[in-house]
Amino acid sequence: MFVARNHQRELIHLLEGDLPDQGPFFCPACAGPLCLRQGPVMQAHFAHLSLKNCQYQSENEGPEHLGLKATLFAWARRSGPVKVEAFLAELGQIADLLVGEKVALEIQCSPLSQARLKERSQSYQEQGYQVIWLLGERLWLKKSLTPLQRDFLYFSQNMGFHLWELDQKEQVLRLKYLLHEDLHGQVQYKELSFPFGQGNLLQVLRLPYQEQNLTSLLAKTDPQISTYVRRQLYYRNPKWLARQAVCYQKGENLLTQKLEDFYPQVTPLKSRTGFCQISQDLTNYYQNFAAYYLDQGYQKVQVLYPPAFYAYIRQGQGEEKSSPSR
Repeated sequence: MFVARNHQRELIHLLEGDLPDQGPFFCPACAGPLCLRQGPVMQAHFAHLSLKNCQYQSENEGPEHLGLKATLFAWARRSGPVKVEAFLAELGQIADLLVGEKVALEIQCSPLSQARLKERSQSYQEQGYQVIWLLGERLWLKKSLTPLQRDFLYFSQNMGFHLWELDQKEQVLRLKYLLHEDLHGQVQYKELSFPFGQGNLLQVLRLPYQEQNLTSLLAKTDPQISTYVRRQLYYRNPKWLARQAVCYQKGENLLTQKLEDFYPQVTPLKSRTGFCQISQDLTNYYQNFAAYYLDQGYQKVQVLYPPAFYAYIRQGQGEEKSSPSR
């Protein structure tokens, strides 16, 4: 923590002033006792002597979390008002950073339960806050999405599914966008990097929702996908057994399908329980996506576009069909 109260109940802010004199120090939220820690490696900070009675913090923060929070605070304050470790009484939560009045930035460096993530996110949303989760190294995207990572996803018409990563070593904020999933369960995406401290942090975070030029992603497909599917069925992969059951209901069989029958191989992300950070209905996006590739027919190369592209194409086709004949 970078904020504490002294014995006179005054707030002490380590990122805005000199190191305070000797304590005692107390947590601004739970009023529990804190100690001041400092050294040649770790940035000066406050830590709970015991977290047993603090309902706002489950563990003392590590070097990565502290370093990233200090860096983002310095970056954000160049462009406007920002509070570090803002205690939001109406939510019963402490926001890592509160930019302006209603944008909360949460730096997540360690795994947490999906239930806890949903609880915290919904609490923000119900009180009119926008919460943006920024992921530390342990939660970076790898070959496939974990269930927890799906609940960190955001969605926009211009960049589709996306999430944010913080890289302390390289000193960059990364945006991974146009996220899709192939038939192997692996994720494909594009990436942008923003050096710490350059530009307006809030404007960077709003980029996915701003008007921009059309972008595309060349999908990586598997020319031997039929063989792969047969192998998965042979080993009784639950995912492919379920898809086979659906095919049987239609009078079809995955074992007899050819390469073109699996087109498009790369499709939008889905969640059985819904996406924690996404409130909009994605039905039209899924329908527009499916309709576009159905009309296109099998192609050796699959190109992926933002959701706005498929909506525009579908709208144009609808206007063409409804236009009067001459």
